[in-house]
Amino acid sequence: TRQCSYLISTCENRLSICNKISYAIGGAPYQITGCALGFFLQIYLLDVAQLDPFYASIILFVGRAWDAVTDPTIGFLVSRSPWTRFGRMLPWILLSTPLAVLSYFLIWYVPPFEDGKVIWYLFFYCLFQTLQTCFHVPYSALTMFISSEQKERDSATAYRMTVEVLGTLLGTAIQGQIVGMANAPCLPGPGDMVADVAYMISSGVICLIYVLCAVVLFFGVREQKEPMSFFQGIKLIMGHGPYAKLVMVFLFTSLAFMLLEGNFALFCSSTLGFRNDFQNILLAIMLSATLAIPFWQWFLTRFGKKTAVYTGTLSVVPFMILVVCLKSNLFVTYIVSFAAGVGVAAAFLLPWSMLPDVVDDFQVQNPESTGHEALFYSFYVFFTKFASGVSLGISTLSLDFAGYISRGCSQPEEVDLTLKLLVSAAPIALIIVGLCILYSYPIDEERRQGNRKLLQEQRDDEDNSETDSTELGNTV
Repeated sequence: TRQCSYLISTCENRLSICNKISYAIGGAPYQITGCALGFFLQIYLLDVAQLDPFYASIILFVGRAWDAVTDPTIGFLVSRSPWTRFGRMLPWILLSTPLAVLSYFLIWYVPPFEDGKVIWYLFFYCLFQTLQTCFHVPYSALTMFISSEQKERDSATAYRMTVEVLGTLLGTAIQGQIVGMANAPCLPGPGDMVADVAYMISSGVICLIYVLCAVVLFFGVREQKEPMSFFQGIKLIMGHGPYAKLVMVFLFTSLAFMLLEGNFALFCSSTLGFRNDFQNILLAIMLSATLAIPFWQWFLTRFGKKTAVYTGTLSVVPFMILVVCLKSNLFVTYIVSFAAGVGVAAAFLLPWSMLPDVVDDFQVQNPESTGHEALFYSFYVFFTKFASGVSLGISTLSLDFAGYISRGCSQPEEVDLTLKLLVSAAPIALIIVGLCILYSYPIDEERRQGNRKLLQEQRDDEDNSETDSTELGNTV
């Protein structure tokens, strides 16, 4: 009987290829916009909007800090929102999209006044981050609601990882290639307007893709109804040891790669002198990361997720060292960047594949506590964005102290040294700390498979109880 109920449950929860692709496409907007903002917003504020580095650092830090604060708030609101015929997560995704794309577009618009520029960028940056949180937190939690089968969720996550890396590639390609054709000149002149328009065109294209992805996700995925409660949810989640350790690992490794991402474009254009080629170098990294996804998917199934995170993250370190130690050479930079992209894919995406395992582990240890999936994902995203805010604020303030010159044809030696530290030494140190914490992460492949069996047995027992209750009711 138990074997029959297992087979029936598996068939009911099996996802079609179309479902998996639709679910995966929903991850693209966050990666496309995040990549464009991460790589280009700093240089846009400094060289196109021509803000003082101090004010640029305030915008970047406050915007990300606000974004981080909204994640647990939205996670709470999502978990408390009523069930609709479209589900609980999907309405949040659809309704937040129109205003999100509008606010994103206005981030890349240079207003025709000087005095209120800082307020303009800070307001629309914070507004976009809030609205994107209303999209991304429910989307992340949706992983646990598309199927109750761990195998199906892992398969859907693999599709998602592939599309998300494609999203970073697409974001880099759209923003980099359009903007690269109209780089802001190092001296003010007639090229200013061309750069302004280029950023607006690229943001318009990204907004259109954002809307299309949201529509595909909404109509291509069916959300399964699960009971939700919030009683002592935060305390239970943050008190779960494996989750706390995974969050700390992700915090340090994310901070490392956010530092690299936020400063690499400026490093290529200012320190290496590749002002007209930096967008192509970024594209090489993202292309390599995209091509590496099938390899990492095979690697984690063959050797385990924990080993994959170690291997993938550490593989970036030699290239971080090489890029600052070798003399400026465009061909060598392309080779190093392409090779580094293989590790970047693993470092950014593999920790996300471990989160469903932590949720399953929590459910095994707390079988009576259900409905906290949105909180798990919202706090995970919170620490990611917190890391991003800290990295952008620190790096831009560091450049201000080093004497960065907006649109300067050359920069002081102190700026070059600062950029080298921000893309190499500091990220490496943070990676080492994160991986040291990962050593104590307790969920290995044996425990993961054991949790899977225990959860299936729990579901089978619930199904049998419901069947017995129904039969008893019919008899009476």
